[in-house]
Amino acid sequence: MDERTPFEDLVAVMARLRGPDGCPWDRQQTLESLRGFLVEETYELLEAIDRREPGHLREELGDLLLEVVFLAEICSEEGLFTMDDVVRGIRDKLVRRHPHVFGGKQAGSPHEAIQHWEEIKNKERAASPGGKEPCLLDGVPVHLPALLRAHRLSTKASLSGFDWKAIEDLHAKLTEEIAEFRDAAAAGDRAGMEEELGDLLFTVANVGRYSGIDPEMALQAANRKFISRFLRVEEELRRRGVEPGKATLEEMEAIWDRVKADDRAGGGGPAGDQSTSSR
Repeated sequence: MDERTPFEDLVAVMARLRGPDGCPWDRQQTLESLRGFLVEETYELLEAIDRREPGHLREELGDLLLEVVFLAEICSEEGLFTMDDVVRGIRDKLVRRHPHVFGGKQAGSPHEAIQHWEEIKNKERAASPGGKEPCLLDGVPVHLPALLRAHRLSTKASLSGFDWKAIEDLHAKLTEEIAEFRDAAAAGDRAGMEEELGDLLFTVANVGRYSGIDPEMALQAANRKFISRFLRVEEELRRRGVEPGKATLEEMEAIWDRVKADDRAGGGGPAGDQSTSSR
């Protein structure tokens, strides 16, 4: 009787696909060639989370899991480690970094729990071969989307107490950064404008974090809202017999304002588009 779990079946199927009599395409793949698929599946899963459709979410979770199993199988073939090693490693890490659950420490809030995690992680890095003195900002991937990375960096810095005392201070900083960007623009200082825009966006990410709002998610919602409204502007222009690319700015602005008013009244736009105006 086969007592394998569904996960073990999946690992076995991948081993078969990579085997001598397996699929030519699967056998051709490398760690490097799968990078793009891993990124694509991650973003498709994020979209499924936003849509909250169980069937779609289940499928995309499976697709992402496939990429993990695929990568682990290649590493197993190269004698680096096995899928079991991966599973044991993350299981042990979860236990080790939750001393408030599996040990004697206490964590009365999510903030304290994260502090335990970061403290243990930094100790592990320092104790590893060739380990260096840890920095609290370690562990934030370089290739994260910039706004998300700003959010993660400021979150890690705040764990050490390096944070704003009040949201009003951040509001003042936001006003200051806008003024500095305007000054650079007025001076025609292109490099200064780029630097000040970066400072402004970093401050915006901080405002989101301090307010308990993920700035990346907020911007994604604003993108969806803009697309929804712009499509409706185009539809109205076509209804009037006007090609969108040939309409005047005044025509488009007037329709946009009506679409926005309709959204605020609850009469239009997809779910999740009722946030603050994106224009």
